[in-house]
Amino acid sequence: MQLNVKFTSDGETLAGILFRPDGAQGKLPTVICAGGWCYTKEIVLPHIARIVNNGEVQVLAFDYVGFGESSGARRQHLDPWQQISDYRNALTYAETRDDVDPSRLGCLGISYSGGHVLILAAIDPRIKSIVSIVPVVEGYHNLRRVHGERRFADLEAAILQDRRVRAAGGKGNKIAMASSRPYEELSVWPFPRVNEVFLEVKQTEAPLHEHWSTMESAELLLNYSVAPFVSRVISTNVLMIVAERDNITAWDLEVEAFNNIPSSAKRLEILPGISHMSLYSDRADTNIAAVHARDWFSKTL
Repeated sequence: MQLNVKFTSDGETLAGILFRPDGAQGKLPTVICAGGWCYTKEIVLPHIARIVNNGEVQVLAFDYVGFGESSGARRQHLDPWQQISDYRNALTYAETRDDVDPSRLGCLGISYSGGHVLILAAIDPRIKSIVSIVPVVEGYHNLRRVHGERRFADLEAAILQDRRVRAAGGKGNKIAMASSRPYEELSVWPFPRVNEVFLEVKQTEAPLHEHWSTMESAELLLNYSVAPFVSRVISTNVLMIVAERDNITAWDLEVEAFNNIPSSAKRLEILPGISHMSLYSDRADTNIAAVHARDWFSKTL
């Protein structure tokens, strides 16, 4: 069963979908989830939610401020701390629902939001369990690696120029999420396959996806790191799902972040033969990650 919902977050109205197991009665454990870079709630999350539902766990997926069906005058702006606040406000909304057991709340994130849920596990004691899938854990080193030294210098120069424009009262510039011509067109994630998959997803599943962000979003990503927070995850149940040899969000950085989590209630799943992008483009690969999430939440919530 799917139910469209709306709730407030820092003065804005967020749109979400509650995925509830068919025939379920009473209060259920509930998982809050949102997407990664320029996602809307229709991208990959419904497929994961339906499998998690099989474990008698309901899922609330939502659009961040400024994305999809949610309000927000500044569109396509990824402020990670605003997004983390949106997650926390979604948790607060869930607590008010008659069909939610507020003592059994979890969070799931993928890619950029995979990093967010690691931070949330450190700062919000309501969260009992998380699943972090192919997370972004260190923005600066991640982007420097994927762009290479010379192209990364171009990105830094574009970010500085955008800051000058905004300081002078200008609107600021846009940057592509990904490009089919990464050496000709600057983008945040310079992988033609990312461009191909997300434009296909826009045509088939998520028409409100926009394939660009503010340039300032890239600047904020350069300063993003889960490192100061993972050492504070003491007792939360943590499952991290990593795609073997993921060269987009850097699987070695993900494993390093996992190893720095002191909680004994943690588990690492490294998926062989699965790439970052096949989690979106190949439903069989999506399902493998979703089954791990279902089993983890069924066990820990």
